Amino acid sequence: MKLIAIDMDGTLLNGHLEISEENLAAIAKAKAGGHIPMICSGRAKDDVQQVLDRYSLQVPIGASNGAVVYADGRLLQALYISKETAGHIAETLEGEHLPFKLYTNKGIRSPHNWKEKVFAAYQVSSPAEHGFTIEDLERITEHQMKSNVITFFTDVRDLLAEPDLEIEKFFIFTLDATQRAIVLQKLEQMAGITVTASGPTNLEIMHIDGHKGTGLRAMAKHLGIAMEDTVAIGDNFNDVPMLQAAGFSIAMGNAEQAVKDLCDAVTLTNAEHGVAHALEKYILQEAKQS
Repeated sequence: MKLIAIDMDGTLLNGHLEISEENLAAIAKAKAGGHIPMICSGRAKDDVQQVLDRYSLQVPIGASNGAVVYADGRLLQALYISKETAGHIAETLEGEHLPFKLYTNKGIRSPHNWKEKVFAAYQVSSPAEHGFTIEDLERITEHQMKSNVITFFTDVRDLLAEPDLEIEKFFIFTLDATQRAIVLQKLEQMAGITVTASGPTNLEIMHIDGHKGTGLRAMAKHLGIAMEDTVAIGDNFNDVPMLQAAGFSIAMGNAEQAVKDLCDAVTLTNAEHGVAHALEKYILQEAKQS
C-alpha cells in the first residue's frame, strides 16, 4: 500500500483547471488497488474541496501547502502563523502596496478592494516581465471576487483581532520582480515563518513547519504508512518539501527544471494526463510485476 500525495494546480488539473477522465480513472484504480491518494495543494481547504466535489472524488486533503491536513473530514494537523507575526507580515506587505489574501480556519479572507490593488500593482509593473494582460487580470479578479469561499475585509488589523480566527497562509500577488526580491528579503528576516511560491507571480507564507513535507508526514503517521512507502507528484517549488520527504518523487513534464532535477522520475505534462501516466507506470504496473 502506498500513500500518494498529488499536487493540484499544474499537476492534477490541466490548463482549463479540470481533472481529466484519464486522471480520475487512474486514481480510482489506485484506490481499488489498496493505495491511498491524497491532495496536497497550496489552495485553501474549501477551495480544494469544491474542486473534488465536482468530480465526486473523496480523498484526504493537505491544504494551504500542508499547513492543515484533513482525513474523513477530521482535522489532523494545523500549523498556524501567530497573530503577532501575521501583523508584522501584513504591515510589511501594506508598506510595499502588495495585494495579499489570508487563508484561515474560517476560509479565505481578501481585502474588499482586492481588484483595485491588483490593477494598481499591474500599472507599475512590466507586462513583458510577467506576461499578464489587462484582460487576463479582469477575468481572474472577477472570478475571485465572485468566489463563494472568499469573505472580504476592510482592515486587516480588525481581521487579526478576531479571537477565534487562525492564519494558515498569506497569498501575495507579485508582478514586479524587483519589488518581489525586496519583500522576500524582508520576509526571510522574520522568525517563525517559511516563504515559498507556486508560480512566478506569487509568494506564499506559512508557519515555519507548514509545508507539504510535514503535510505528507502527518497523513502517513495517521495511516500508519512508512515514509518509504509514500509517493509525491508535483510541478513547482512549493512541492519541493513533499518531493524530498517522499519515498519516491515524480515531477510533472511541465515542472520547473530544478524540480525535475531533484526527483526520482519525470512523467508527462498536466495537459497529457501526467498523473495518470505516473500512477500507471510507477505504481499500478509495479504492483502487477511484484
